[in-house]
Amino acid sequence: MTGSLISTIILIVLILVLLYGSLYVVPQQQAYIVERLGKFKKVTYAGLHVKIPIVDRISMKTNMRVNQLSVKLETKTLDNVFVTVVVSTQFRVNPENVATAYYELRDPAGQLRSYIEDALRSAIPGLKLDDAFARKDDVASDVQKTVGQEMSKFGFSVIKTLVTAIDPSQQVKNAMDSINAAQREKEATRERAQAQQIQIETQAAAEAERTRLQGEGQANYRREIANGIVDQIKSLQGVGMNIADVNNVVLFNQYLDVVRSLSESPNAKTVVLPASTPGGYNELFNQVTQATLTTQK
Repeated sequence: MTGSLISTIILIVLILVLLYGSLYVVPQQQAYIVERLGKFKKVTYAGLHVKIPIVDRISMKTNMRVNQLSVKLETKTLDNVFVTVVVSTQFRVNPENVATAYYELRDPAGQLRSYIEDALRSAIPGLKLDDAFARKDDVASDVQKTVGQEMSKFGFSVIKTLVTAIDPSQQVKNAMDSINAAQREKEATRERAQAQQIQIETQAAAEAERTRLQGEGQANYRREIANGIVDQIKSLQGVGMNIADVNNVVLFNQYLDVVRSLSESPNAKTVVLPASTPGGYNELFNQVTQATLTTQK
């Protein structure tokens, strides 16, 4: 009775061991490679699976999630500037080629790094420094295309490649800053010169307009004076005065106006007038008349 119980227990244990060795669960986003007697048998994906104990074994547990690899490389541009380029590549195992990825490549990350470095050494030296910055996305696209084609042969898919940094030396950065500062100063000088030119032109136009208005005002002023004199002459002639007396009255009035203006002027001056009147006035009148006649001749 005791021997039968022991045998039963041993049998149950053996069955449990066989079940434990036969059943296995593959987690989500993973793939297991199963070999039978050292030879590839199949690839199993997420879920419950069965294998033959001892004969079958799980040789590799492959992660199907996206991995990221960062590569830092120093290379030279077309204009002989050494730059440090940092590239980040996202890649994963192709679900249809899990066995190829496992058996073909021993170090996928190292192989991918080599392909990226080779692609960068081909792309960056063909560009000048400014073009490398401006065409960073094009460089990343070319690297991804080249690396993706090579890695697809080994069962890997390159999802995205990004050029995250292009760093020249500090001396080059300082030189670039100096060039940019000089260009900005040149542009600012040009703008200041244009502003000054506009200011000069505006002031000149305003001065010309002021002079024109002053001339028009002076002309109108003299015209009104002439019209007033004509009206005064006509008025005096209308009351029966002859032309000689009219001229005397007009000149005397102008003389008085000049004297009044001189007396009301705020400037300090000394005015010498004839001492006798009307004798002095007649002398002044004769001088003015003689000067007028001489000018007319």
